[in-house]
Amino acid sequence: MSKNSETIKSLNQLLQGEYMAVESFNNFMSKLEDDNMKNSLKEVQKQHRENINTLASYIQDIGGQPHENLGMKGKMAEIKINMDLGLKVDTSEVIAKAIEGETQGVNMAEKVLRGNLDDKSRDIAGEILKNDRRSIEKLKNLM
Repeated sequence: MSKNSETIKSLNQLLQGEYMAVESFNNFMSKLEDDNMKNSLKEVQKQHRENINTLASYIQDIGGQPHENLGMKGKMAEIKINMDLGLKVDTSEVIAKAIEGETQGVNMAEKVLRGNLDDKSRDIAGEILKNDRRSIEKLKNLM
């Protein structure tokens, strides 16, 4: 596997995680009634959408094809979130699940960063990691 295709594969893993985050936040927001909470989650979701745009564009710039769907892993995660949250949930439960998901995203980004990336890819993955950590702090402040 060439270095470029290895980089594209790693960045696509990160991209999948960002799509999973957007979908998860759709689920979280649907469980909340408080508009202020929903707006806070929308802000975090917006950051994930920006990460998707950055990653997809860069993957194309280096000659790759961005994988722009959830995939089986994402679908299974979505089902698990719905089962965990059920129909009636309290706000703190939703926020806790959001923090858990963001933490998984941070772990994925750290794993990608430990891989064999070129400097530009490392910078992009590092920026996404920083954004996700900031999102965790935002969510913790909602508790």
